[in-house]
Amino acid sequence: MLAYDFMRKALIAGFMLSIMIPLIGVVMVNRKTSMVGDALSHTSLAGVAVGLIMGFDPVIGAIIACIVSAFSIEKIRKKFPQYGDMATAVIMSTGLGLAALLSNFAPGGNTFESYLFGSISSVTTIDLINVGIVFIIVVAFSVIYYGALLDISIDLNLARLSGVNIKLINNVFTLLTAITVALACKIVGALLVASLLVLPVATSLLICRSYKQTLKLSIILGVIYMFFGICMSYWFDVKPGGAIVINAVIGMLILFSLNKIKKRKRI
Repeated sequence: MLAYDFMRKALIAGFMLSIMIPLIGVVMVNRKTSMVGDALSHTSLAGVAVGLIMGFDPVIGAIIACIVSAFSIEKIRKKFPQYGDMATAVIMSTGLGLAALLSNFAPGGNTFESYLFGSISSVTTIDLINVGIVFIIVVAFSVIYYGALLDISIDLNLARLSGVNIKLINNVFTLLTAITVALACKIVGALLVASLLVLPVATSLLICRSYKQTLKLSIILGVIYMFFGICMSYWFDVKPGGAIVINAVIGMLILFSLNKIKKRKRI
């Protein structure tokens, strides 16, 4: 398996993404904004279609679409705070509508389809470099501003009292979320990125008692799910996104069952 260059690239990119995505997912789940990831992953398809039609890298189109969508959601949420979910639904619907229309004009149906459910053979050296750069930035941001992200995740008032520059942290976090989701579309698939944002974190919350424990376990689970998903994609010739998500669901069910058994033994 490792004898093939495309598999080495897919595994390296997947490893970095499996750390980046849970780092962002933990904050989103705790802020109750996990559906924003779903909206961004769907609207990224519009950017992919534009890239294919215009003849430039679809990932760049996905990044632009995700950034515009992410900040649009934030703007609508601020203007209509009582309708937070509405902002996510409006942007997701708009993005999906554009993607559906533009996909009819995108050359190479298989190419567009690969962004729906992911593809291990399409990862290029440029993709690897791009993921590597964003990986360093996301990890550095998560480590340096760990306390600020923790405060924002728990309560905005607490963050203000702690002296956190909420506007700056939110803007940087929103930007990194948009870019990470767009980059993940090529391996995980646009329709399934949101699942990887939520499932490792949801599994960790079943057994962890602190934010730090949840963060660590989410990263470990993200790496395991990504690795086995990519390997299954190679061995059984299935879409990597589907394999990764199914692994995540199975992992959650196993840990949930073990946790229930452990609680019964205590009783």
